[in-house]
Amino acid sequence: MSQQISGLATVRPDGLILGVDASAARILGVDAQSVKGKNIRDFIPVLEIPEAFSAQEQHGLTTIEHEEYAHTVAYTLRGGWEQEQSLYFLVLHLRDSITKGLELYRHMFEWIPTGLVIYNLDQQMPLTCNQRLLDLINVPTEAEVLHPDSVLSQKLKTQLSGIRWDQEQSFQVHLTTPDGQPVCLKATTSLIPTLDGSIILVLLQDITQQNVNARALKESRNTLEAIIGNAVDGIIIIDHRGQIQMTNEATSQLFGYQAEEMLGQNISMLMPEPHRSAHDGYLQNYMATGEGQIIGVGREVQGKRKNGELFPFRLGVSRIETEVGLLFTGVIHDLTEEHKAKEEIINLNRELEQKVEERTEKLTEVVNKLLQSNLKLEEQIKERRAAEEALRQNEEELRQALEREKELSELKSRFVSMASHEFRTPLTTIASSSELVKLYTDTTQQPKREKHLRRIQSAVTNLTGILGDFLSLSKLEEGKISNVPSPVSLPELLEESVDDVHVLLKKEQSVVRDFEGLGEEVMIDKKILKNIMLNLLSNAIKYSDPGSTVWLTARLEQGTLKVKVRDEGIGIPESDQKHLFSRFFRADNAVNIQGTGLGLNIVHRYLELLGGSIGFESVEGKGTTFFFEVPVGD
Repeated sequence: MSQQISGLATVRPDGLILGVDASAARILGVDAQSVKGKNIRDFIPVLEIPEAFSAQEQHGLTTIEHEEYAHTVAYTLRGGWEQEQSLYFLVLHLRDSITKGLELYRHMFEWIPTGLVIYNLDQQMPLTCNQRLLDLINVPTEAEVLHPDSVLSQKLKTQLSGIRWDQEQSFQVHLTTPDGQPVCLKATTSLIPTLDGSIILVLLQDITQQNVNARALKESRNTLEAIIGNAVDGIIIIDHRGQIQMTNEATSQLFGYQAEEMLGQNISMLMPEPHRSAHDGYLQNYMATGEGQIIGVGREVQGKRKNGELFPFRLGVSRIETEVGLLFTGVIHDLTEEHKAKEEIINLNRELEQKVEERTEKLTEVVNKLLQSNLKLEEQIKERRAAEEALRQNEEELRQALEREKELSELKSRFVSMASHEFRTPLTTIASSSELVKLYTDTTQQPKREKHLRRIQSAVTNLTGILGDFLSLSKLEEGKISNVPSPVSLPELLEESVDDVHVLLKKEQSVVRDFEGLGEEVMIDKKILKNIMLNLLSNAIKYSDPGSTVWLTARLEQGTLKVKVRDEGIGIPESDQKHLFSRFFRADNAVNIQGTGLGLNIVHRYLELLGGSIGFESVEGKGTTFFFEVPVGD
């Protein structure tokens, strides 16, 4: 039905062509000598060559265009080794127009009373169907079946995705006709001889009422026999005893027997020893166990012609369940020309190896001389590099020491400035209020005494907070604070934190709570988490005006505690935000509000101990939102 020309090209993993035979050059439309050194992707852009060696075969179909004509080429890519280096053999098959082939098949299929679809496995789409299928599902036009979004196309794509051309597949397809009638079709895949392996035949039989028409089966058999008879590859059908039931003309040409000489004979007549004697045992073992070495798997074997000559071929065997019993179909593809091409390449490589060895000896002499002269130069270079590296290391150590010294000096200056300011204010308040308390001796002056006592108490509280920050920072620096989880009730801990900062609330200030999903007790370091909450809540209160609101939101989601603290305070200038978690840092708009600049740095380090993280959003003059996440255990 179609003629095939086979050619062989050898390519490297990067696609560079090492050599082609005359047939391959003719298929590519180039001269065999001029094509060497070019890239195979210039001719077959769709070809995918693995960078690492792969023994898995790759099959495909492409169109190669020349100045005066274009033809369809099927290709097979196989991995191999030469001189301990991986390379690939590309087998090219030039076929007649696949469209003409499909048209011929289409005319044949119209005689078959079974629904048929020709399907392209590479493109995962149907190419054509027969009228019988349209009648079965009550669809007026072929286009409605072949459209990629049609129900039948989608169902076939789902079932056939990922299968190989030589795999038999059987499944059912359930459809509803346009008039609402349910239809159940039994689908069976089959290889279409003479066409590319990616093109398969899908037979769709109406089993809605299990009404199998004997006449339709007979006509289907006659039509399939006609298809098999025109196949380029040899096709043989045997029964469960190994007796030949059907062959085609290609089989006769390959083995040198007439069809009459083979029909009814045991298939072993076409095999060399030892397979000839052992074949009946192979078949009996398969019938007993269902395990076979060739069935369902493509394999290269040897055949024996009538004149005793042996030849290599690729054999694909599949089993078919029929009403008359179990049958086996074998598809035979002659590999004689491919083996000759491989042998030619091997001989060419041997000649090339000899030339390479001769040139290598000459190059070795020159290289040895160069190596001797380079050894002295390398020693000098090593000594110079060692000296330069030592100098660079000394410079880097000095630079790092200077940077550390600058950083320590800056920290000391900022600490002294902050400490002198933060300690002076509360101490002055304590001293002045203490003197005034002494003057109020009359009982009627008790309110004034209480006012100054509260000022003293507030100043002491501020000093305690400052000392607490210093102590926490010192312990963190020395590594004396560790994460010690214990059972904690999150609602209770959060309520305690709000109660503890209640005394800091300004006139008409309030804290609004929103807790969700906190549930039962979790495992977390209670002391660290509470210090984090107190710091964030006290900051929100301190940097907000009287009458404002502080929002506290807490959620427990999939083992993670998520907390937000939002205020309506002074906000943080955008230019200062990048330094917010640095030690002793205070924003420009907060210099008149008491604080050490250590709180957020301590919070950040606490969260690192707990394995959590913190972030914030702020707009100057409108407020700030701090949010952190920390994992908790059950």
